[in-house]
This record gives sequence, structure tokens and C-alpha cells, in this order.
Amino acid sequence: MKKRLISILSLITAFTIILAGCSSSNTESTTSDSNSGSKDEITLYTIQSTTPGFEEWVKEAEEKSGVKINWVAAPTDSDTRQQKVSTILSSGDASVDILEINDEMATSFKNTGWLEPLQDTVLTDDITSQFPQGYMKDMLTTTNGDVIGVPGYSGYLALWVDQKKLDEAGMTSIENEEDFVKFLKATTKDGQYGYGGSWEKTYVFNEIATFVNLFGGDYYDWTNEGSRKAVKFMYDMANTWKVTPVDQLADKYEQMNQKFIDGKYGMVFMWGTGNDYREANRYGDDQIHMINMPKFEKRAIFTDSWSYVLNTSSKNKEAAEKFLKYVASEEGGLSGWKNFNRYPARADVAKNEAVTSDVKEVYTQIQETSEINGRPMLPQTMEFINEMGTLFHNYIQDKITLDEFCAKAQEAVDKYK
Repeated sequence: MKKRLISILSLITAFTIILAGCSSSNTESTTSDSNSGSKDEITLYTIQSTTPGFEEWVKEAEEKSGVKINWVAAPTDSDTRQQKVSTILSSGDASVDILEINDEMATSFKNTGWLEPLQDTVLTDDITSQFPQGYMKDMLTTTNGDVIGVPGYSGYLALWVDQKKLDEAGMTSIENEEDFVKFLKATTKDGQYGYGGSWEKTYVFNEIATFVNLFGGDYYDWTNEGSRKAVKFMYDMANTWKVTPVDQLADKYEQMNQKFIDGKYGMVFMWGTGNDYREANRYGDDQIHMINMPKFEKRAIFTDSWSYVLNTSSKNKEAAEKFLKYVASEEGGLSGWKNFNRYPARADVAKNEAVTSDVKEVYTQIQETSEINGRPMLPQTMEFINEMGTLFHNYIQDKITLDEFCAKAQEAVDKYK
């Protein structure tokens, strides 16, 4: 019995020593980290975790920034993701330091005080000047003038043409409004149309705003003559010249793009760098390809992006700023290109010889000649988009006049601003 008791006591003592040793080890590690400055550690809330190049990107980012990166995968569903990000930021949750947010979230959150201003620490003038100025102002600048995000890439809503149809029309380019209309009319025949649009009510704001910019208008001012000209031009395409079909009021990008691939349209506005066209064997200089934006009143184009932002509640701001300086740098932009195939948002990085792409020439043209903007969004983004889309549908279908459309559109802007 005594031996058994001694054995039990010995086991308990040994176990206690082991536990004490483990506790001591953790304490020493924490103290060591604190003393050595290796406490540089952040948590990133990311959409990229399932992308094939993600692990390599994280490794490079850690090496170059000197920051250990823990990460949390964002939900894939957009509504769930936005709600989750909203909850993190609004509740003062400090478990996440850096978040990737899209344009909708940037619009919703940039004026809330939940995101740390970066112009004095990360986005200094020499860095900011290389990003698209219109986009930075529209999407990532607060009403107080603070800049709250680092764009991860540039992705244009560009003009794509079917070169075969351009050749058939006896044209070599589409440089201005006159060329645009000429191509529209020359290509509309035999059940085919000069222009195809994604005019479903939650998509069409992209194209309305594109034409508003081309005509020198203002999407938030429907007394502006350029804004009126833009929607009148779209009405004329569908109803006066009949160079685009009214039934595309039901089409989203998937439907419109397939029709373009099938040869129904001469040109479309589309995001991306042409992967759908490549997969359909319809991509190339002699088939479907991107061209520079034509000049109406001006050359103008939209870019979208996902941007890196700093949670105001972060307890690791110094480390977070090191990470942000890296992603905003030339090395960071090149790493995004190499690992994610995301076209660099910085113009100087895009010119780097390491960026090799068949869209590089036209992207460079766009960067050098066009006003690059962020899409017009208000804090209640989807409500605003839906209302503007419904009004546009009513106008195209002759349910309301141009004057009525503009008056009601201004009411929508004022309501959601």
C-alpha cells in the first residue's frame, strides 16, 4: 500500500513538474517575443485563402514585411461576408487587424470611424500618386479626406469588340462617339446588334454610370446635361436606332456574355481580362479583344478592387502598418500579380517588365489616357442600385419620360446619400 501511495505521489509530482515546465516555457517565449520585437504579428481576414497561390503569397508577405500573418477565411456568400465584416468592425472586435473589403463595403464603412486613416503612415503622397486618383477619391477617401484602404488590383469595366465585325464595318478603331455610333449601326443586321448590355436592374447601373462619365456627367446630379445625354443615348440605342435589344433588360453578365461569344453583338462593356473568351476559343486580336475607351466628352472608365483596410480596434497597428506598406509597395504589387494574377493597381508597378500579359498594352493605354473612377455607390448600396435600375427600365419601356426619370433619379440620390 505504501509503495502504491509513493508511486502515485511520484506520478503526481512528475506531472506537476511537466506542467510547470510547459507554463514556464510559454511565459519565456512570450517574454522573449516582447523583448526581441518579434511580436510583429497580425490576423488577416481574407477572401484569398482558397486561391492556389495563397500560401506562397503569405510566405512572401511575411518575409518582406517582417510580420507573422495569421489569417481567417471570409465567407464566400457576399451578403454573409458583408454582415460578418460589419459585425467585426462595429463591435470593436480586435481579433482581426487587417480586412479585405470590396467597393460595396468600402462605401458602407469608410465614414463610420471603424477604419484607420492611412495617409500619414502608409499611403504617403509618393505612393498614392501611383494609384488611380479617381478610384482613390470615389471609393477609399472619407468625407473628412482620410484615405482608408490600399487597392489590391485594377480591374476595368472595359470596352470589348468583335474584330471580325469591326473589319466587316470597314473600320480600324473606335476612337470617339461618332465611331461608336457608326459601328453600332453598321453591325446591326440579320438579328445581330451593334451593342450588348447587362441591363438587368441590379447590373445596369454599371453601364448607366459608364455612359454618364463618357458624356461628362455626374451620376449624383441628374440636372447635369451630361447625365441626361447619357441615358438619352441608351434610350436611343434601344428604341430610336434599335442597335441594342430591349429584351436585354433581363440579362446579367452571364447571359449577355454568352450572346457576345455567340456573335450576336459587336461590342460590350465587360469586366476582367477575357477568360470566358479564351475558354470559348473566341479570344484574340482577330476575334474578341479589349480596346481603349473611346472619347465622347472625355475618356473615362471604372475600375473595381478589393482593398486592404486596418481595423481601428486593432491592438497590433504598428505590425499592421508594416504589412500594409508591403502590399502597397512595388514588391507587394508584383506578388499579387504573380500569385493571384491580379493586375497591379499602381501604374508604375504595372509597367514593370515582370508584368507580362496580353492585356498589358491596352491597360497601359487606359491608365495613360482615361479618367479612372470608382463606381457610384451610396451607403445603402443595393437599395440605391435597385431603385435606379427600376427607373431605367421604366424609361426604356416608355413608362416614364426622360424628365421624369431624371427627377426621380435625383430623388433616389438624395434619399440614399
